[in-house]
Amino acid sequence: MLQTGHILLVEDEALTSTIIRELLEAQGARVTICSDGETAWEHLDANPSGYDVVLLDRIMPKLNGMELLRRIKQDTRLAHIPVILETVQSDHESVREGLQQGAYYYLTKPWQAQVLLAVVKTALQQCLEMRNLVERVRCAERPLSLMQSGVFAFRDLEEGRLLANHLAHACPEPERVIMGLQELFVNAVEHGNLEISYQEKGNLLLSGEWEKEIKRRLRLPELRDRMVEVRFERGPISLQFTIRDQGCGFDWRQYLDFAPERAFDLHGRGIAMAGKFSFDGLDYQGNGNIVTAVIVARSERADG
Repeated sequence: MLQTGHILLVEDEALTSTIIRELLEAQGARVTICSDGETAWEHLDANPSGYDVVLLDRIMPKLNGMELLRRIKQDTRLAHIPVILETVQSDHESVREGLQQGAYYYLTKPWQAQVLLAVVKTALQQCLEMRNLVERVRCAERPLSLMQSGVFAFRDLEEGRLLANHLAHACPEPERVIMGLQELFVNAVEHGNLEISYQEKGNLLLSGEWEKEIKRRLRLPELRDRMVEVRFERGPISLQFTIRDQGCGFDWRQYLDFAPERAFDLHGRGIAMAGKFSFDGLDYQGNGNIVTAVIVARSERADG
């Protein structure tokens, strides 16, 4: 079953929209259908906090999918909402364009029901987790803005989420930073310390076994004592986070950009999203088990 969530389905083919709505509603989701991009924008503009996921056909009347995607990602009220693009255009250039504009997920037509449900479930989880994190940041006091340096360690995903929320308070724009910190912390646990490969994670997400496998590996004698270390340093014009895991590393080079060949996978865009939207610099070192994220002071970015 899907987590309870409200999905805005933007699809001009009546039969397709009916099939998708019935499939999603059978899994517990609420679905609102718009048959063109302009009507969808009116819904989002009028109720920016009312939707958890946008499932968007790329080819639309009145306002096409790419233009609607741009509006969503340029609006601070809506930018956090995951957008899933449906498309028959699977060439690399079209896919890269969508990813660069902020589409976090892609579905190619004709799609399989199992894949559609898995993608929507992953998007819902991302949106709800991010909303919870942002709400904590907004409500918390920010004494950490005075912190000059610190060293932290965590073991599992829950501790990583708590630390991401904690350290975001040290930054001048915590709501921008928190998503990127969480992505890097998750990567350090699952792909670093727990040695879950890219292909393994895709299969686990598709089968719904990802969380179960995380818990299993955290109990393994050879993995259970591994920690992720996070070092924070505040400089005159920038802040720096250095994250080190105890795994064997990975080929980080291929994940720094939005790769069209991975656009239809259920994951694999977190590092690129963090580099594009959360940090001003992202530098992996050695075999990939050390990464440094840099945040430049707002005044310095403006001067640059």
